Amino acid sequence: MARGKKAAKALTPEERLEQALVPVEEQPYPIPENWCWVTIGAIASVKGGKRIPKGNKLVEYKTDHPYIRVTDFDNRSIATEQVKYIDEETFKLIRNYTISTQDVYISIAGTIGKVGIIPDDLDGANLTENAAKITNIRGVEKNFLLWLLESEVAQSQMRDATISTTQPKLALFRIENVKFPLSPLTEQQRIVSRIESLFAKLDEAKEKAQAVVDGFELRKSAILHKAFMGELARISAGRTIPLEAIVKTIRIGPFGSALHKEDYIIGGIPVINPKHIIHQQIVPDEKVTITEGKASELMPYRLRAGDIVVGRRGEMGRSAPVTKKEDGWLCGTGSLIIRLQEGYSGAFYSQIIASHSSVQYLEENCVGSTMKNLNEKIIKSLPVPNYTMEQQKTIVDILNHLLEKEQRAKEAAEAVLSQIDTMKKAILARAFRGALGTNDPAEEWAGELVKKMI
Repeated sequence: MARGKKAAKALTPEERLEQALVPVEEQPYPIPENWCWVTIGAIASVKGGKRIPKGNKLVEYKTDHPYIRVTDFDNRSIATEQVKYIDEETFKLIRNYTISTQDVYISIAGTIGKVGIIPDDLDGANLTENAAKITNIRGVEKNFLLWLLESEVAQSQMRDATISTTQPKLALFRIENVKFPLSPLTEQQRIVSRIESLFAKLDEAKEKAQAVVDGFELRKSAILHKAFMGELARISAGRTIPLEAIVKTIRIGPFGSALHKEDYIIGGIPVINPKHIIHQQIVPDEKVTITEGKASELMPYRLRAGDIVVGRRGEMGRSAPVTKKEDGWLCGTGSLIIRLQEGYSGAFYSQIIASHSSVQYLEENCVGSTMKNLNEKIIKSLPVPNYTMEQQKTIVDILNHLLEKEQRAKEAAEAVLSQIDTMKKAILARAFRGALGTNDPAEEWAGELVKKMI
């Protein structure tokens, strides 16, 4: 025995308490006076799972012995439909490595720190060696411990303690050493209730925001349909004609023999392939450009303001109007140029080509089994409404206004979605600093709980 140290059995209650509490100089941040800092090891035990012995394997059929893997962990729950099983013989070899509904599981390999409680129907399941259970939990509400383990104060400590080799790994004793603020039992219950109430409101907001994002394309499709039927501008629907009736020229981009990979430079004349046509806009790649000299050699394939550039491979209906900004750029091999007759707007008919009905038509008539392809004949036969230039301009103006409004709503919803996880982290941070407004300073010091546990 080291000099100056007493045997554990000879320690007084006060000395045992002192050992259980985290020294002031090691405490991560200040907490309310009736809270105290302890480690996971002071209020629970941490035990690992067990690898299936060599020569044994999981079975596809259901037995009395589920085997839970880290890949089954799914956002605080178990993806029960994925759970595999072991037979009786294998169970006998690893029967001491089970987990109950009273324990908390935690992933300790790969994705570190995923936590949860197994459902009742998996009580007594065996646990993989890449996970551990926090068991024999004392003086702490189980849900309080779960929220704590998901908070930054615990997650950051586990990240710092993770050993990064081929696969990140967290040792069991490192989990036991995680420091956390322990509040009185009644305060734990209030904290859990407040967190769950706030998270429920955030989840409701998330659901509504997600619905706005998910419904964007459907709403856009409906707006486009009304626009092209003349309903938005209260114009009688134009007579449907084949696209070739209003086209001056259609030209498929240069074949591979005319444009090679070695022709590409950085910062030259952009080449527009289907991947550069995004949401009715041309988005160039500075690495997919050519010299002015090479562009001059391919003059028939250069875009002009007022043209429509269409992707002829892969996703059907991908199109964009060519503006003054893109004038002189080059149509790529996988695209084609539509140059309309005078009196017809590229901005208007580009939207027509991208509409739901046009995409359906193109998909039904395109060629190619491995990859969908358009040819000149197919694009010429595309049915389009016939409006005067004035009517086209009126419809485009209304359409742009409505689509811009829908786009703003979508972006606002996406901003809400991106903020929700941050807001949840902030709530957890406040919860474990005693800053949710739930703490009663008159309640008994949490150290009394620790005394009873040790």
